[in-house]
Amino acid sequence: MQWILLVLAGVFEVTWACAMKYSDGFTVLLPSVITVVGYIASAVFLALALKHLPLGTAYAMWTGFGIVGTSVLGIFLFQEKLSLPQMICVALIVVGIVGLKLLTPKP
Repeated sequence: MQWILLVLAGVFEVTWACAMKYSDGFTVLLPSVITVVGYIASAVFLALALKHLPLGTAYAMWTGFGIVGTSVLGIFLFQEKLSLPQMICVALIVVGIVGLKLLTPKP
């Protein structure tokens, strides 16, 4: 269950970050509201996951989800470009997330 909570925290992390981009510096109401709600939801789900997961593991995975998710959505939603070295680095973050999941002892 704690892993599901952590994934939800990551989903909301990506949601608020993308909504912030759409908010145009908090000048557009709906994306601004989504940013605030998503940020709070992300923190709440992370806090719940931290009840049963080690801090370093959970925080690294949460930020990793954010990096990977926003990088991918940045490409599709905002036509951002990633160079080959950037793609390799994002792939290494994915490997790190998978490694943390596989190597974290069961609570």
